[in-house]
Amino acid sequence: MAAAESGSKSLFSLDSYHVSEELGFILPDPLEELPAFYQPWLDIALRVPELVQSHKLRYLINKMPMLGSQFLQKHKELRLAHLALSMMTMGYVWQEGENNTVEMLPKNLAVPYWEVSQRLGLPPILTHADAALANWRKKDPEGPFDMENLELLVSLPGGDSVRGFFMVTLLVELAAVPALRNIPTVINGVRCGDTEAVARALEGISQSIQDMTDTFKLMHVYVEPPVFYGIMRIYLSGWKDNPCMPKGLVYEGVSTEPMEYSGGSAAQSSLLHCFDELLGVKHEDKSGAFLTRMRNYMPSAHKQLIQDISLQPSLKSFVQQQDSEQLNQAFQRCVTNLLAFRSYHINVVSRFITVPAARAQQLRKKSQDSGGDMVSRAPMALEERGTGGSGIMTFLKTVRDQTKDAFLSETSKGVMYNS
Repeated sequence: MAAAESGSKSLFSLDSYHVSEELGFILPDPLEELPAFYQPWLDIALRVPELVQSHKLRYLINKMPMLGSQFLQKHKELRLAHLALSMMTMGYVWQEGENNTVEMLPKNLAVPYWEVSQRLGLPPILTHADAALANWRKKDPEGPFDMENLELLVSLPGGDSVRGFFMVTLLVELAAVPALRNIPTVINGVRCGDTEAVARALEGISQSIQDMTDTFKLMHVYVEPPVFYGIMRIYLSGWKDNPCMPKGLVYEGVSTEPMEYSGGSAAQSSLLHCFDELLGVKHEDKSGAFLTRMRNYMPSAHKQLIQDISLQPSLKSFVQQQDSEQLNQAFQRCVTNLLAFRSYHINVVSRFITVPAARAQQLRKKSQDSGGDMVSRAPMALEERGTGGSGIMTFLKTVRDQTKDAFLSETSKGVMYNS
């Protein structure tokens, strides 16, 4: 790929990576309808929450006609199809909770889902690229890109908290756009030794990461922890490293052997992977292996961008070789703000998972008759795990601590507080 070449003749650019100038990794203007042939899919996908509640989703999917993917021609058609089939699949698997899961996805869902997934280079499970990046519309097309003017195309059980969760995630992606736009400036500046250009671009990146953290705080406004933990979370869970489905899931008509896929995870967002590669943050051992595996859950062009950033000359080495206080400070602020984002993520996970999990355990010990409490109905097998299958607190703290290693040497570390 031309963008990965290190020669000064070809400038690094985001043009070939499906990154929007205005929206970054977000899919611009997702479609709301598929060709009429696929209406049976949307008729069910748009009703997943109510059909799960009435215990009719599996029944209706089992009766659904077998449709091939051959009439899906455009990328946006495939993305909407993948989103709809993903939502149906999560509802089908988890309709009855953790104690009555299925071992097989019926072929009238599994086969087209597999075909669409193969064409997109995505796995046949709900991903961040589906639920957040390609699952939005503006109520007023000319209005602002904000919470009041955004709504989901397809939803899961959990009411307004589902919308809040995915829309806040979407807005965090939006807040990162200035940082993404500055990455080529950093890379090209390092290549040609333009210290001032690199410093200015890093200042833009650090501000953007701070804006991401500030936007992330909306999660506390729009998502109720008991709803997230007690209702939503199971529908974001996969069938890899999940005790509820130890064998995985058979995709009928695709393979006779069960397959394992991780559920949705913030680690499937390409953003932090890009920042890690740019700043030289290294993740080792289990955490590194998990993050690397999560790249297989991203659109292939975004995964390629992360890989190509990793092949560029070292930014950290460049900063260390220059005698520039402005450059040192700009680099340190980027690491500081990335660290702050990861620390805040731990705070969010504590409030939405760790605290409700402790409450659920307490309620179960106190009384067998706690069925009316939303938290106590949450799946026990997921109490200490993320929906992606990781031991969540250990993982997040490890990733945060590894971020600290990207700081410049001790002698210059003091500049990180002069922001």
